[in-house]
Formats: sequence, C-alpha cells, structure tokens
Amino acid sequence: MAGVVLLYLGLTFVLGGVALLLTRWRWRHHLLLAGIGTVVIGALFPTRESKVTEPRTRLDQLAPAWQFQEIHQVRTGVSCAKAWTAIKDVTAGEVRFFRLLTWIRRFGRPGPESILNPPAGVPILEVATRTGFRRLAEEAEREIVVGVVVIPPDAARAFMNFRVTDAGTGGCVVTTETRVDATEGSARRQFAMYWRVIYPGSAMIRRMWLRALKERAERGEMIGTPDTY
Repeated sequence: MAGVVLLYLGLTFVLGGVALLLTRWRWRHHLLLAGIGTVVIGALFPTRESKVTEPRTRLDQLAPAWQFQEIHQVRTGVSCAKAWTAIKDVTAGEVRFFRLLTWIRRFGRPGPESILNPPAGVPILEVATRTGFRRLAEEAEREIVVGVVVIPPDAARAFMNFRVTDAGTGGCVVTTETRVDATEGSARRQFAMYWRVIYPGSAMIRRMWLRALKERAERGEMIGTPDTY
C-alpha cells in the first residue's frame, strides 16, 4: 500500500508542477522534480511477503503466501444462501463504473470476451471462468476461489475468492480477497509497478461489485435479468 500511496502522491506533484510551469512560482520545477522522484520511489518500493500460519479458508490453502493483497467486505440483510446466489449471478451491468474502469484498463480497445470485456447479461464469474480464470475451489454457500496466471510460466499467479459468513439475525457478510504471489524477483518488480498503477481502480471495482451483489440479493433477483446501464 505504501508504494501505491507514494506513486499517486508523486503523480499529483507532477501534475501540479506541469500546471504551474507557465507561472512565475519559483518552486514549480522543484515540485515537478519531486513528483518524478516520488513516482520512481513508489514504483520501485520493495514488496513484503505475507504468509498464512494456520489455514482457515480455501484461499489460505491455495495461496498461503503472497506479496500483493486487497480485501473488501459488505454486510447483507439476507441469508448466506441468497447472498451466495447473488455472488454467482451478478453481472457487469449491475456493477457501477465496471464498464468504464475496465474500458480504461484495456485502453479503450474492444478485444475478445473476458472479465475486462464481459458480454451483457452474463454473470461476471461465469465470464471469468470461461475466459482465462480457473475455478480452483468451491464450497456451496461458503466460498469460491478462482485463479489465473498473470506472468507466465507461473512467475506470478493471482487468486480471488468470495466468501460468505453467517452474521446472525438473518444476515451474512460477503468478503472478497485478492492475493498475488510472484515467485521470482523480476516478476515481483514487474507486477509491483502494474499493481500500484491499477490498484485504485481495482479496489473501486471490487467495492462496487460487492454493493451490486448486496443489492441483487436484497432485491431477490433471479438469473437472466438483463444488464442495467
């Protein structure tokens, strides 16, 4: 996270410096250079490996070590069974900003069907598992884990899960966690720069994804409803 903060702080300084280049403020060049330096530090900031000491979930078993991680959760007012159905059924059109952010991520190129370019009306997880991601584990109404190789050959692998936990009083908590394990130093440095650039958009997609499945679960919608734009 420190690398992400430094990189975007540096970008803010760079933009500020560029905006002030036409003014007479004497520190404008210093601001620009400080921004460039901070961007470089953020991009090259060392990564730290984390490990699971006592596996408790299927994700823990499949990805016990990682260098990059994000976790988000939402509480719903429905049963775990209804939340689980929403996890499996939610579509890209229900997730706010999903298409905008994935369009930016693929630089506006149409490209083939993928999780970054899902067809309308098809659940996101279904698109993911038929276009590159593998379904690694699934326990009905508890947890599903998918994974993909992001830097071949297995130099960096990404894992993502959705997990439901009974919260009592008829509600449940839905958690999604992403872990990336880069096994080689060069792969870690390569992926670190990519991760730190895309992290804010990635985090927003996951938060909006959880909000969408919460809304779907609490509306009691069924499979086959069209995307909403």
